[in-house]
Amino acid sequence: MLESGSRADRLPPETAATPFVMWVKGSLEAAGEIGDTVTVITKSGRCESGELVAIDHSYELGYGTHVDPLRRIGDGARAVLSAGGGA
Repeated sequence: MLESGSRADRLPPETAATPFVMWVKGSLEAAGEIGDTVTVITKSGRCESGELVAIDHSYELGYGTHVDPLRRIGDGARAVLSAGGGA
């Protein structure tokens, strides 16, 4: 929707350097291939046009890489709570 140079000036630099994109799920108005410009009809009846990047896309969620200090803090907190030292 917006290239990185077109984003608001007040954004953090790492955010401003990233293009703003919109993902739309729905049904194709006509057949298309990955990379084609297509029109998608959403469940609410909106029509949106853009590049087809996935078919039957599923959500992928990740929480980043393992952070060992956080694990140790969690282990310590559980030990305190299980010993009855909680508030």
